[in-house]
Amino acid sequence: MQTSTVILVLFALCCVSFAVGRFRSRAVGQQAGGIHLLHSLPHHYGYLSAMIAALPALLVLLVWMLLEGRFIEGRVIAGLPADVQALSESRLGLYYNQIIAYAAGGIDASTLSEPQLAAAEQYNALKSESGWLKLALVVVVAVTGSLLVLGRIKPDLRARNHVENIWTWMLFGCSFIAVLTTLGIVLSVLFEAVRFFRLIPATDFLFGLQWSPQIAIRADQVGASGSFGFIPLLVGTLLISFVAMLIAVPVGLMSAIYLSEYASKQFRAITKPILEILAGVPTVVYGFFAALTVAPFIRELGESLGLTVASESALAAGLVMGIMIIPFVMSLSDDIINAVPDSMREASLGLGATMNETIRKVLIPAALPGIVGGILLAVSRAIGETMIVVMAAGLSAKLTVNPLEAVTTITVQIVTLLVGDQEFDSPKTLAAFALGLVLFFVTLLLNVVALYVVRRYREQYE
Repeated sequence: MQTSTVILVLFALCCVSFAVGRFRSRAVGQQAGGIHLLHSLPHHYGYLSAMIAALPALLVLLVWMLLEGRFIEGRVIAGLPADVQALSESRLGLYYNQIIAYAAGGIDASTLSEPQLAAAEQYNALKSESGWLKLALVVVVAVTGSLLVLGRIKPDLRARNHVENIWTWMLFGCSFIAVLTTLGIVLSVLFEAVRFFRLIPATDFLFGLQWSPQIAIRADQVGASGSFGFIPLLVGTLLISFVAMLIAVPVGLMSAIYLSEYASKQFRAITKPILEILAGVPTVVYGFFAALTVAPFIRELGESLGLTVASESALAAGLVMGIMIIPFVMSLSDDIINAVPDSMREASLGLGATMNETIRKVLIPAALPGIVGGILLAVSRAIGETMIVVMAAGLSAKLTVNPLEAVTTITVQIVTLLVGDQEFDSPKTLAAFALGLVLFFVTLLLNVVALYVVRRYREQYE
């Protein structure tokens, strides 16, 4: 029995529970002298019945799914020959994975031994029994919960309050899970970064001017210096992001001002969705555009002017990245400017200010906190972009602020370090987590600066 089938059955039971709960509340209300005597509306009783049926059943289903695999694995391994059970943990795991692969139809029977074939049959039988037991248990729990609510339906039952309390706790649970997930990500990156700093001094990483994470296997090996200075990566990241922001912020903000204050409703209704389509284009498409069109054009233009331009340059990556980010800045800024009350516009125009003065002295200061937030989101998108940089800026970690040269970014190096079969005890692999930790603090610093700017201008405006 597939888990999806169990969820569909549970959904059907919840729908029936909702309908029965609403019908019973109406019947109870009529018996008491009218529906108006009920504490809550009939659909609140239906929602309460469906929720009490669904939530415990989902909890039981989740626990069952967490324990099912381990229980079946223990039963199957217990039925294997003694010499197989005496294998090491890794070899026994490989042996069991072959059983599962055959049971799922992934491999041929000729590659397995007789004990494995018998274990696969036992695995399928246990899996089938577990599926039916899972379905039966979920149905029993759901029906029991629904019947408990249906038996308690009375005119004085505060169904609406109970439903609201359940939703409150569900929202709190989702928020708590989000916080725990964020904390888990930070701690996992932090622990691996600490392991890296035990192998490589933090001063060499934070203040080093050369990035060459290849570890030498022999003393005479060429090109494996093992240098982990991240300054070239930081400079490359900031350089490409700066070029992108030079394109995205002015164009996006002015486009938002035009669409919000000057354009007609028909033009806005057509133009804004077209511009927002750019946000849905995959980044790899922008990367191809940068590598095949923008980068050759910049190189030819630079050569015609007597400049030396690399085949992959920070300027090409930054220009295309800026084009990609324009819809973010434009859409967010447009929504924020439109959120400014019309009374402020009308008051400014009524005092004799021009539209230009109204925009500069009234609308922009009022919408500045939101605009800064949108720009910060765009900067975060630029810092985290990978594909465009790989295809248009290259992988060369150079310490330069010349946008005509090839550079690389922190995110590109993280991907490069973790691609392929890697040993997580090697400084080369652990360096990716150190880069992730530094990138986290850089983003945090951007948030702090943005918060300071927002508060300062908000106080000045107020």
